[in-house]
Amino acid sequence: MFTGFTDETVDFMWGIRFNNERSWFEAHKDIYLTQFYQPMKELGAEMYDFIREKRPDYGLISKTTRIYRDARRLHGRGPYKDSLWFSVEQPSEQWTAHPTLWFELSPDGWTCGMGYYMPKPVTMAKLRARIDRDPGTMEALTRKLNGQQEFLLETEDYRRPRSAAPSPLLKPWYKAKSFSIYHQDKLTEELFSREIADHLKRDFELLLPYYDYFVTLDGDPDPREP
Repeated sequence: MFTGFTDETVDFMWGIRFNNERSWFEAHKDIYLTQFYQPMKELGAEMYDFIREKRPDYGLISKTTRIYRDARRLHGRGPYKDSLWFSVEQPSEQWTAHPTLWFELSPDGWTCGMGYYMPKPVTMAKLRARIDRDPGTMEALTRKLNGQQEFLLETEDYRRPRSAAPSPLLKPWYKAKSFSIYHQDKLTEELFSREIADHLKRDFELLLPYYDYFVTLDGDPDPREP
């Protein structure tokens, strides 16, 4: 059962950031496993159970990342990450193309949210086509998002919008090549108790209507086909 992260969790994250090599990691591996990886896995399992109970028909899975970087993609970086995260999502061979709920902890703070890492262009085309058919639903979701203070919408935009938005409120979605709805915070005291679990449950409950909207996009017709 998740009971909170510890001071040793934070010490390890800073340690691996500045000592990103095998001998340091091996000397501190037990701390990584007991104070970082295991609590993250427990927190992820609890959030997965919470979300799955609310969306039992989605066939969701939970993943907790490990600290080891892909040796093929080091690009001059050390072999270890200095952050860990868990995700809740539908199983897929190409997870980057599907919406994901996540929580990440790093030496600098924590984030949680929902979004795409790298959606396919057809996915965003389907989004624009769905909004064209029914702008009211996304307008209501966008108003709700703009009316709260926990989450922000972050987009990576096309240089030029692919089409004109039905209203100024919906313009950010028409420019987006990818997006996330996220909350970012410092290393707050709640991380060291079960308070962070309660906080995340509230956050994920707020995000679920957005996840509902995007997780069904794959089933929409391809608007590029005649």
